[in-house]
Amino acid sequence: MPTPSPDRAALIVGASGIAGSAVTEQLLADGGWTVYGLCRTPGRLDERVIPVIADLRDPNSLTGALADIRPTHVFYTSWARMPTEAENCVVNGAMVRDLFDALTAGGSVQHAALLTGLKHYMGPFEAYGTGEMADTPFTEEAGRQDVANFYYDQEDALFAAAERDNFTWSVHRAHTISGHALGNVMNFALTVAVQAAICRELGQPLIFNGSDTQWNGLTDVSDSTIVAKQMIWASTTPGIGNEAWNVANGEVFRWRVLWPKLAQYLGVDWEGFVDKPRTAVEQMTGKQDVWQRIVEREGLVEPRLDRVAAFWHSDSDLGLETEVITGMTKSRLAGFTEYVSTEAAFKRLFDRYREENIIPKFQ
Repeated sequence: MPTPSPDRAALIVGASGIAGSAVTEQLLADGGWTVYGLCRTPGRLDERVIPVIADLRDPNSLTGALADIRPTHVFYTSWARMPTEAENCVVNGAMVRDLFDALTAGGSVQHAALLTGLKHYMGPFEAYGTGEMADTPFTEEAGRQDVANFYYDQEDALFAAAERDNFTWSVHRAHTISGHALGNVMNFALTVAVQAAICRELGQPLIFNGSDTQWNGLTDVSDSTIVAKQMIWASTTPGIGNEAWNVANGEVFRWRVLWPKLAQYLGVDWEGFVDKPRTAVEQMTGKQDVWQRIVEREGLVEPRLDRVAAFWHSDSDLGLETEVITGMTKSRLAGFTEYVSTEAAFKRLFDRYREENIIPKFQ
């Protein structure tokens, strides 16, 4: 077990998730940090991370688990999906509030970074991309929509805690995060890779599951490493506290250009948009047995299709009938200049999934 240091101690909430694991990897690579990982089970945490076992929906659990921990920085990357947005607001707002209530007695927090996303501009799942929105590229000064949105409740809980306990905050708005995590409900790259594996097994093409607008228009996405680097940058750079930051890879692209390249890398034929969206949910319904066959033959680590792919989320992003581009000017002018090729980022993730036996190697 690492020896805790009071100088730079990070509490990562959702440490085994898609963004939390990237923050963990980056902090460990940077060095000089004591890293605490708050999660319900410690099974997938790096051995250098000090596990903090707690349930965000249980205030007593949080109070007990955090009683003797004094983080200087908090990275909040977790959320709970509920049946309705009204429930999302209540539950997710309470989780943020209860976490900082459990930390307030220690008085150690200097900065807290909260990960949200472009639903800030586009509305919640129930009305995603269908209401009145600001013009693209989305910029941080765009105000909140007049609609229930759990991101706003998370922010309000963070702002109240920061004012009470005298620490700075940052909010990070990502677009379609891809990274390295199992069991995450919104890992776009892994969903595409699993869809491709099933299509290849069945001798079928990887069919683009989105709209004509998304196939032909410009868009962007966020690699989890870029998200992690920005959260750390905002948490440790003097003079930029109490700000919201968009975070994306830094380039725009068209799916009609990138989709064929990803399909080729994954060893499968492809088809683009034709006439109307052909959703991944429709394409992949009833394919658990196919995935099970692939897992058993290739010796893969996760037999449950719903733990490696979130087809509903891929459909939600790619089915939009509106342009989605993330403005990065504010970050650039403030000094965050990290940039990654989206094609290269996807391919690196595919390689890692293969190396760790999450998807088949094909070649």
